Amino acid sequence: MTARAPKIVVVGGTYVDMAIKCDELPTPGEKIIGSSLSYTVTGPGPNQAAEAALCGCGVQLISKVGGDCFADSVKETLADFNVDTSFLYTAEAKYTGTNVTIVNSLGENSTIAYTGANAALHPADIEAAEQAITEADICLIHGKLRPDTITAAIRCAELGGTKVILNPARPIEQINNQSHTLPTEYFMANILIPNLYEAADITEHSADIHTAKLIGSDIIARGAGAAVITMGKRGCMVVDRTGADHIPAFEIELIDQSARGDAFAGALAAYYAVEHDLRAAVRFASAAGALACTKFGAIESMPTKAEIIELLQSREV
Repeated sequence: MTARAPKIVVVGGTYVDMAIKCDELPTPGEKIIGSSLSYTVTGPGPNQAAEAALCGCGVQLISKVGGDCFADSVKETLADFNVDTSFLYTAEAKYTGTNVTIVNSLGENSTIAYTGANAALHPADIEAAEQAITEADICLIHGKLRPDTITAAIRCAELGGTKVILNPARPIEQINNQSHTLPTEYFMANILIPNLYEAADITEHSADIHTAKLIGSDIIARGAGAAVITMGKRGCMVVDRTGADHIPAFEIELIDQSARGDAFAGALAAYYAVEHDLRAAVRFASAAGALACTKFGAIESMPTKAEIIELLQSREV
């Protein structure tokens, strides 16, 4: 990567992750005593923004928090990563998105997700940030928001000639639905980065590593500039109009892979914003995702640019 600091705008949900540890998971009607409580700022918005910032980018986050005590924690955490929160809006009548996880002594867990203020991020919020998006090198978007909000961000980026990287995760109101039909505007993205199961769902193919190339080709046929299908420890399949290539994953000692995808996305945007070599960008991003798996936590596990480069150099033949 060159010395120029690219500008990245991240559009994604913000959550507070609350974890309670206990000996056993409670049954209906049962009250048990927890042994510890922790809460951290998380979500694709903050995580991906933090990763891009750690890779040397100037980053702005477009997201929404509630009118509660967690809003200040979110802002303080993002400030620690030098992420610009000028477009971190507040929905005063709602609470910040929250994940409540109960973990027993065996590591088994149950989680309740509350989308909260994330469901109140509207197209008007995107329009208010139009200048930031049009002046950016990359607009990195995570799909677990309102589809009309995502569509507004894509159109705004197109207006300014800003490249779009989109993770087409299931929108908020479709989380419990069987079908995963994407708006046609999603395929205006320069790069779609679904995981294998999301990609298979979108294209109605079987979720099989042997069909990944076909799935990617289907996504390209629908209009996307390129498809990067992430497959965990099996690596990534990169498909564009020049062909298809498999990028192997990095072998690491797995500790916690909860933020692997966010590290991957943030690093991919950071690299591609400067060097438009998609396969090199995917390798860089894969190293970031692998490093995030070597630490506990989410935003606190995001690797620095120096750490990513060190891993890449250590694996060079």
